[in-house]
Amino acid sequence: MHALLGATGLVMLILLVLEGSGDGRLTAALGLLVVAALGGFYLASIHVKGSIAPKNVVLIHAGVAVAGFLTLLSLFI
Repeated sequence: MHALLGATGLVMLILLVLEGSGDGRLTAALGLLVVAALGGFYLASIHVKGSIAPKNVVLIHAGVAVAGFLTLLSLFI
């Protein structure tokens, strides 16, 4: 469910950026969230192999995702 919701949000954000809506913060948020998604794919591949993900990778993934979300949120405050 986590990946599905994240992917849906990314597609919607990509469409907004391609439409030309918003300012540089929208593009910055997209960039951060794409990096977080790539980290998520890496973490998922580790999980599929039955291994435990390194704690630092999990924390970086979460931190980048939160930074992207807060950047996106700043457009509405």
